[in-house]
Amino acid sequence: MKKITLFAFGFFCICVLPCLAQDTAYIHPNTGEKGWTNVFEKNLSNAIFPAGVWKDSAGIFTASKDEALWSNDQYDDFAVDLDFQTADGTNSGVIVHATDLADWIPHSVEIQIADDYSKEWSNVSPTWQCAAVFGHKAATNKSLKHPGEWNHFTITCRGKMIWIALNGVLVNECNMGLYTSAKTNPDGSEIPAWLSNPMAILPLHGHIGFQGKHAGAPIYFKNIKVKKLS
Repeated sequence: MKKITLFAFGFFCICVLPCLAQDTAYIHPNTGEKGWTNVFEKNLSNAIFPAGVWKDSAGIFTASKDEALWSNDQYDDFAVDLDFQTADGTNSGVIVHATDLADWIPHSVEIQIADDYSKEWSNVSPTWQCAAVFGHKAATNKSLKHPGEWNHFTITCRGKMIWIALNGVLVNECNMGLYTSAKTNPDGSEIPAWLSNPMAILPLHGHIGFQGKHAGAPIYFKNIKVKKLS
């Protein structure tokens, strides 16, 4: 019995622990490596969105309405790298693991983009501010630039883990598997009622999306690249 127990323990240490560490260890993606591709072609010819809402102006994507811009492809483990610029009062986001484009809010995870300097967003819950996993986990140690300046996002999704780097600094990491309730987060904070599916049960694949002109303020994106990690 002791030999079997020791063998099982040794197997766990040698085979299982390295896999767990690999799933939870963050390595900042190097966009200079091979394998990165543009999510969208020029003039958004390969994108999914309602006609006339989004436009490509010299490589800068912006919307006239609150309609999301979606990747045509779906992704499993991946990293997405991009620049975004807010305006006064911007409320937008990068959407990952989206499996239902018509009703995406409860069927995806949103990485929040907001003008945290504005009256609207400076006093809300930190889980509603920039670089948060919206409604679930706030960002820390972030350095957000003011409206009119370009920020840089690198979002990595591997298994149930999501890592968010803002302007080159890791500011958030989230294990979706810990979020088993649709009402309260692991820290006891309340989840918005419209996020009706616990993150733990969401599929770990789907489209990548970009929220449009929400709450009356525009958002601008450029240099959107993605790399598949598996």
